[in-house]
Amino acid sequence: MLGTGPDKKVSIYIGEDHSYHGHAAYLAIVEYLFRRGVTMATAIRGIAGFGADHHLHTIVIERLTENLPIKVQFLESEEKLADLLPELCRMVGTGLIEIENTVVDKPRRPADRRRAEPDQPLRSSTTAQFLRICINDRDMWRGRPLYQALVECLRANGVAGVTVFQG
Repeated sequence: MLGTGPDKKVSIYIGEDHSYHGHAAYLAIVEYLFRRGVTMATAIRGIAGFGADHHLHTIVIERLTENLPIKVQFLESEEKLADLLPELCRMVGTGLIEIENTVVDKPRRPADRRRAEPDQPLRSSTTAQFLRICINDRDMWRGRPLYQALVECLRANGVAGVTVFQG
């Protein structure tokens, strides 16, 4: 389980048709990360993109290409990432691995909220924050998709921007 503090954000870019030992590479990567105890990993299928081969792939011609871009993303400590990286490099092949410095900031647990003063914020930071909410596309709230309700709620409450990705 990741703690609060500095970590690494890893983004792996491959094509949908990349394979590893006869299986879809993105699935093999996600399964590898799961087996190695990574807290969370997400595979996101792009709707358009191009890679090192410089061929354009778009959802408009999806039936012809069947090779849309896939981004696998996860967070991990620098130490654990060093152990994972050699095998990930083999799995990615001609794809790309991007590693960024990041800081993990977790809100206080709900139990801590009861102990906090009413006007005390849940976060101690005063700078802007990035929030990622992972839900299932079948999750519903009051008879409609949860992601729609979240977007409307965040917009109504003055959040600067919201983007929904299908993973």
